[in-house]
Formats: sequence, C-alpha cells, structure tokens
Amino acid sequence: MAKLAVLDIGTNSIHLVLAEVEPDFSFKVLDRFKEMARLGDGVFATRRLSDVTIARGVGIIRNLVTLAHNKGYERIDAVATSAVREAKNGGEFIEAVERETGLTVRVVTGEEEARLIYLGVRHSMDLPDGPTLIVDVGGGSVELVLSVKKMMKQGHSLKLGAIRLKDLFLSRHPPSRTMLGDMQELITAELLPALEKLNVNSVEQVIATSGMAGNLAEVIHLRRTGQPLLQLNLARISVKDLRQVEGLLARSDLKARLAIPGLDAKRVDTLLPAAAVLRHLSELVGVSELTISDKAIREGLIYDFIEQNREGLEVEQQIPNVRRRQVVSFARRCQYPEGHAQHVATLALELFDQTKSLHGLGDCEREWLEYAAILHDIGYLINDRRHHKHTYYLIMQGDLHSLRAEEVQMIAAIARYHRRALPHRSHEPLKKFSARSRRTLDVLSALLRIADGLDRSHFAVVQSLRVKLEKPTTIVIRTSGDPELELWAARGRADLFEKVFKRPVQFKVQRVRGGQG
Repeated sequence: MAKLAVLDIGTNSIHLVLAEVEPDFSFKVLDRFKEMARLGDGVFATRRLSDVTIARGVGIIRNLVTLAHNKGYERIDAVATSAVREAKNGGEFIEAVERETGLTVRVVTGEEEARLIYLGVRHSMDLPDGPTLIVDVGGGSVELVLSVKKMMKQGHSLKLGAIRLKDLFLSRHPPSRTMLGDMQELITAELLPALEKLNVNSVEQVIATSGMAGNLAEVIHLRRTGQPLLQLNLARISVKDLRQVEGLLARSDLKARLAIPGLDAKRVDTLLPAAAVLRHLSELVGVSELTISDKAIREGLIYDFIEQNREGLEVEQQIPNVRRRQVVSFARRCQYPEGHAQHVATLALELFDQTKSLHGLGDCEREWLEYAAILHDIGYLINDRRHHKHTYYLIMQGDLHSLRAEEVQMIAAIARYHRRALPHRSHEPLKKFSARSRRTLDVLSALLRIADGLDRSHFAVVQSLRVKLEKPTTIVIRTSGDPELELWAARGRADLFEKVFKRPVQFKVQRVRGGQG
C-alpha cells in the first residue's frame, strides 16, 4: 500500500491527513491533525503576512512534516490557498517553508481549489443528477461549484472568506447594524454575478463543506435536539435554523458566543460571517436546507493524486523495493522492451548465482547486474544505431536518486558494454574507475552479454540455464523451441567471459517437452 500525506495550508487552519492507498485505488485515512494557524488574520487588509504569522505558520508546518516523517510518510503533497495566494510576500512564506522543511508547497488558484473540493465531495456522497451547488466557506475565499448529472460544470472562487469578512467589517463584537449592512452588501455583490455565471435558475441541492459549515451544523443540532451530532457527513440543517443562529451570533459579544453549546472557541469571531454567506446563498438559490459534507480539498487532493499517479501506484504495488521500482519506472518511461529486458535479467541472475565461486561478488553487485539488464536496451528510445551508448547516456541522466552516484555510473557502464566493444581503461567513462571497480564491471558485463545473446529473438526461447564450472565451462540451456539464433548470439558474446575467467565457454541444449517441432 502506498502512503500519502496531504498538507492543506489554509487561511484559517493547517491540516495534515495521513492516508494509505489500497490496491484497488481506494484509500483510507489513518490519522488527521489540525492547527488553527490563522494565517489570514490581517492579510486581506494589509496584503501581507506578518513576520509573526510567517513564523507561526512555518513552525506548525515543520512540526507536522516531522510528525509525518516519523510515521513513515515520505511523500507529502502540500498546497496553500487564498491567504498565501493573495499576500504580496506569500513567496517569502513558501521559501521559508522549503528552507525549514525541504517541502515544496503548491499555491493553488481559486479555480483549482474549487475543482479539488468538488472531487472530495463527489466521492463522499451520491450527488443527484439535477443541478447541485457545492459551497465551501474558507477563511479567505468561498468556492462555488455547480454539478449537473454528477459532473462538475463550473467552479468559481469568491473573496468572501470568513476571516476576510471579519477583518473588513466586524471590528467589534457584537457588530453594529452598519457593519452588518456593509457586510451583507458585499456578500450580495459577490454572490449575484457568480450565480448568474453559473447559469442555473434553481438547484436541487446545496452542499456545504468546510470546518465552519460543520461547526454551524453542530451548534444547530445541539440547539434543536439537545444531543451532539453523531455524524457530520450528510447531516442536514434548515435555513430557518441557520438564520436563527446567525441572529444569535450577531447579537452576542465574544463571551456570550463562547457560552453557545457546540461552538468551537477558535471560530468565535468567524462563525458569524460564515453563517451570513451560507444563509444568503441559500435564500438566493431558493433552498430551505443545506446538506453538510465533511470532505473537501484534502480528500480531493488524495483522489487527484491517485488519478494522476495510477500507473506509478501500480508499480509500487508490484515492486515494493523503492530502488527496483525507480529503475523499472524509468525503464518504462524510456519505452523499454519489458518482456525481453525482464527475461534477460532473469538469465543474467541465473548466471551470476551459478558462477559465484568464480567471481566472488555479493548481493550489491547482483543488484547492479539486475538493474543494468532491465535498462540495457533503453537507448533505442534515441536511435537504433549505437543504442548501447545511448543507454549509457540515459542512465547517467536518469535522476535515479535512490541509487548512489557511483552505483548509477556502474550500472550505466555495465549496460553500455552489453554489446560491441569490450570495456577498456582508455574509454572515457572508465578512466576514473578503480582497478576493483573495473574488475566488477568486467564480470557483470560478461554475464549480461551472454544473457542478452540468449534472448536474441526476444521470444524467451531459452527458458532457463545451468552452468557447469569445469573447463571448458558449459552453459546448458533449457528450451522447447529452436535456439539456433540464441546460440549464435551467445557464442559471439562469450568473449568477455572467456577473457575475465580465462576459460573457454561452450553451450549445450537440453530439450524440454512441448517443443515446436
């Protein structure tokens, strides 16, 4: 199972989600962590993140990244939204995060944020076929998404986030009528043209997502039933109840709001503008209730990652070893002949294992031989002629970062000498090789040359082999077909083996049942 950590650097909160992708490409969330960083406080008035805010945000991210690494999560997909997106010094914040944690953060556009939110919601509930409006009230922005027949039609990002509205209009608590009126004017001015662009007269359902929508649902449920809300996802709240809670918040100072059952103390100053946006939107589109989704951008990031990396995830499941997986993935990007390369690798390792008393090499060198065999023909991507030299170049430039630089150089050289000229110390790639490295190269290249010859037709005619180490060394090949082409090629490529081990090589054929006549 592949591990993925998602870091959502929002205007209000910073979230970390630790997930595992299952073999069927579903996923399960193993843990969640949240810190109320409030990056957006003051940023929409000043257009800058303060030094204190940057330090607080970087510190939280550093702790969350360390936590993810300690739990075995190396792959972290990090995104930042409106506060960082709109701050003039947002780039400085991103650079500080990378400097402190090594993490590259993507700053997503409002439209991309809407798309990711839609992905999260779509996979968390059964959307109706009729027009459905998804609304996410964040700290800096509000994302509106129209879904028709369970497909995203349009997405818009509006500058109506709860922290933004709080900073612009609600300077005291409770706010004055003038403050509330000015806020309502802006909400209307933003919502009306956005709904016109969505070009829908009525909607079948409005789905609200975000921590603030969820907290409003918890408050409303407690007021109505006296019981805590057992499940947030798919919970429904009436616009009538929403209007009542909005009025209560508007009349209350901070101390009175903190006494409201279910209200999250960290949202004490932002829940009112969030309620105002949701209530006003509901009235404009003519619905009497909202459905809550507890899935949004973070889950959307996971679904998007799975969709974008399906092929790579399949490789991870097939090949747990990260070094081998990286080699195979690179070979596939180079459009290598997979069947031939894997069969040559099998034959080369059989030769390695059965000649160990001659060469005395170990597991590390065995691994190099396998990787060189997998990659030996990738040079065809550039040109058929001199493809062995093109193979060397591609491997050296392949960014195989799970291998040490000297390992990459050795593998590239082994693959380069699978045909044509024998390794020689005068050749440019080998001038810096030590005497020990040159012997290792000679041994492994000798084995690869024979293995490649034994699959000259690329049809796996030679099924397996057995080595008899007396002089001359005899390689017995097991085949159910006609191996004449393979024998011819292998004999022509046995030259390096004979030079390295100072013994002649002969080949014998062992027929197995099921021959082709």
